[in-house]
Amino acid sequence: MSTTVPTTAPVLADLGPIAQLRAGRLGRRLPQLVIGLWLYGVSLALMFRGDLGLAPWDVLHSGFIQHVPITLGQAVVLMSFAVLVAWIPLREVPGIGTVANALLVGISVDATLWLLGPVDGLVGRVALMVGGVVLCALATAVYIGAQLGRGPRDGLMTGLHRRTGLSIRLVRTALEVTVVAVGLVLGGAIGIGTVVFALAIGPLTQLMLPWFLVDLEDRHISG
Repeated sequence: MSTTVPTTAPVLADLGPIAQLRAGRLGRRLPQLVIGLWLYGVSLALMFRGDLGLAPWDVLHSGFIQHVPITLGQAVVLMSFAVLVAWIPLREVPGIGTVANALLVGISVDATLWLLGPVDGLVGRVALMVGGVVLCALATAVYIGAQLGRGPRDGLMTGLHRRTGLSIRLVRTALEVTVVAVGLVLGGAIGIGTVVFALAIGPLTQLMLPWFLVDLEDRHISG
């Protein structure tokens, strides 16, 4: 007679920056973080080349670069650090993943755009848009699963949620509507891809996150 030992699924922990390092398994978690963030930048570049609309924050980035002589990736980095300034009154504490997010995603965007030129034909553009959305969900699951801290924009959302008492859904919606509106005024790229991203990114990320979530429950974590 065989017995089955029940196992507990990994959980997404809410750790401070020191606790993130003390949680162990850095040999897996650090490379996973870097891979996830790099793929996130690739996904943004794919949607940009598809030219059928971008994710809400990227609508803002694409509009911003129409008025200043910088690349899309540089705009992502600049906006990331601008958002981090907004963390200060919210008393959010950045982690390794926060800083890495602010730097690596923008570098990856520019590197991918340098390798991948504009694409002609609707079929190819749709493929880039769909591939970008799916890859973005995968990349998000990979870097969040490393459990090394929120990105600048997610931290802004959770910080506003804590300080205002409003729901995460309401805060996220308000932020995304605001950045899309500003991006549109600046001439940002909005389209069907923006709608597809808004509808698909949540369910896809939720589906994929358990695949990459690093189990820290056997560690003695504090702080």
